[in-house]
Amino acid sequence: MASFHGKVWDVRADRLVATLLLLQSRERVTAADVAAELEVSERTARRDLEALAAAGIPVYPQPGRGGGWALLGGARTDLSGLKADEVRALFTVAGPAAAATPELRAALRKLVRALPEPFRAGAETVAASVVIDPGGWGQTRRPWQPPMLTPLQDALAIGEQVVIEYADREGRATTRTIHPLGLAMKGTVWYLVAGTQAGQRTFRVSRVRSVESTGEPAERPPDFDLDTAWKQIVANVDEMRTPYRVTALVDGDVVPILHWVFDRQLIDIGAEENGRVTVTIGGQHVDQVAGLLAAFGGRVEVTDPPEARAHLAKLGQQLVRTYSSA
Repeated sequence: MASFHGKVWDVRADRLVATLLLLQSRERVTAADVAAELEVSERTARRDLEALAAAGIPVYPQPGRGGGWALLGGARTDLSGLKADEVRALFTVAGPAAAATPELRAALRKLVRALPEPFRAGAETVAASVVIDPGGWGQTRRPWQPPMLTPLQDALAIGEQVVIEYADREGRATTRTIHPLGLAMKGTVWYLVAGTQAGQRTFRVSRVRSVESTGEPAERPPDFDLDTAWKQIVANVDEMRTPYRVTALVDGDVVPILHWVFDRQLIDIGAEENGRVTVTIGGQHVDQVAGLLAAFGGRVEVTDPPEARAHLAKLGQQLVRTYSSA
């Protein structure tokens, strides 16, 4: 099986589009300019310019000293299809000052030169006006990309099955053939969603030790949607992480505070009746949830399960003994 690093890509169409973008961003270019920008030979650049002209694009050579190629009459084509607000959003989250990869920053620099003039100044301003620092207060900045992220992105781009070596939590490695379906970042951790012989699975990218090409097309379910699939994965993980349920009757104005304390663990909220609401909260242990609810005193009454009520009664007795003489 061949590594992705030796794979040959057919980039002629992409190169022609890039050449046209370059033409529309400058008044005139030479074959040498195109060759330097797109990292191809001058002969290839000249052939691409001629191909654009032959295809009916108003690209014409300019004779004489200092000549080159230009779009007739300053013709412009917005090949990006981006709207003004979409340009601002793109450069806000991934501009040169953000925590983006060098490859992404390079691509954005090229894109901003190809944008229509009304968009260009705003994009450059927004890109320089945002800093994304992934480190918390008192922590160093640690941008990190798993080594196997790039080859997995390549596999997704060309729709190819790959063989990965994957290590479990104990470091035991297994080899398996997968059908890449999508990548997702949760917090600062990358995950791969893929089809396997055992069905759809999720892999932590940092545990992927190697990626090898198979040359076989990946099988992608026709109705697969990554956003929907990832939401279901998150819901399943949340349910596994919070297997216990505690039901309580709470004052209505306490519900917003419970949202802040428990976030997604606040599973269900009933209708308000006589100023009180029934809520269901998930947790890793009944005592853990009950202990957090104890801080609300009489404004929260746990109704189920019995062991949660017993734990709260025990906490109450301990508090009485501790503070009765205060």
